[in-house]
Amino acid sequence: MWHATDAAAVLHPVTKMTATPQVVMITGASAGVGRAVARLFAGRGAAIGLFARGRAGLEGAARDVEELGGRALVLPGDVADADRVESAAATLEETFGPIDVWINNAMASVFSPIIEMEVAEYKRVTEVTYLGVVHGTLAALRRMKPRNRGVILQVGSALAYRGIPLQSAYCAAKHAVEGFCDSLHAELLHDGSAVRVTMVQLPALNTPQFDWVKSRLRGRAQPVPPIFQPEVAADAIVWAADHPRREYFVGFPTVEAIVGDRIAAGLGDRYLARAGYKLQQTSEPEDPNRPDNLWHPVDEDRDFGAHGRFDDAAHSTSLELAFSKHRAAFAAAAALIVATGLFLMRR
Repeated sequence: MWHATDAAAVLHPVTKMTATPQVVMITGASAGVGRAVARLFAGRGAAIGLFARGRAGLEGAARDVEELGGRALVLPGDVADADRVESAAATLEETFGPIDVWINNAMASVFSPIIEMEVAEYKRVTEVTYLGVVHGTLAALRRMKPRNRGVILQVGSALAYRGIPLQSAYCAAKHAVEGFCDSLHAELLHDGSAVRVTMVQLPALNTPQFDWVKSRLRGRAQPVPPIFQPEVAADAIVWAADHPRREYFVGFPTVEAIVGDRIAAGLGDRYLARAGYKLQQTSEPEDPNRPDNLWHPVDEDRDFGAHGRFDDAAHSTSLELAFSKHRAAFAAAAALIVATGLFLMRR
């Protein structure tokens, strides 16, 4: 396990260098989706920069990576700090070599009606969820563009297109990431760059965020059903790193939300006005005094892992993702079936 500070990285004797593995940076790597992605890349022998705030979560992620055959570089930091992100990128390349894949996954949110939100909360969510992506993308581009290779993955959400009540700061930040990526796609095409940028839009996931996000809800926060395990998201993200395209929609609920908003946004407003509050909280009352991670990490002394408390309700597979990953093959098969049917009809 490698540990990095602002000044130096120290090699622990548990690992040693091997020949040119894939080098991956993951922000928000200590828990949830980032943790699941780290495990999947580790199984392929990747050298992984683990960037997050919480000490216990980072140490747990590093152990996972090494047990699965990868190499881990622990990079404590806050994505809202552009200088720290840049420093982490430099340390990762000095330790393991050129970065092949950069995954912007860190996020923050507040569950609250807009009228009860504070300006400082909007600023903080924006600094982490939107500007954290900007900081990571810039650090990656400074290294990838001169080499004319590399993949940048933006971990998005169906909420990048369809805002919902009680999560206005998060929805706005994800909308901003989508617009930022639109501009970046056009500029990379203009420059003839081989650097690829992909945004992976995710559904509701069973991650620990619902136990540490700041909340003013009466009931305990929950993902809007149907819920998927974080490994479904990790599968999509790692696949997208190997098969980059402009955008991936993961899960039928994501497709429904995005397509539905394009067709009938007003109808979506009315539905969410009726059901959106209830769907985002359980009947169990929230503890108004529990710690949250908006300003400070809650995994300094406790490793939360990848999963939240919704294992019994979460799906471990996505048929839509299978179609999305192999859409060309499915399209070819469908065309063959149609052609065969037309031939038989003529006979």
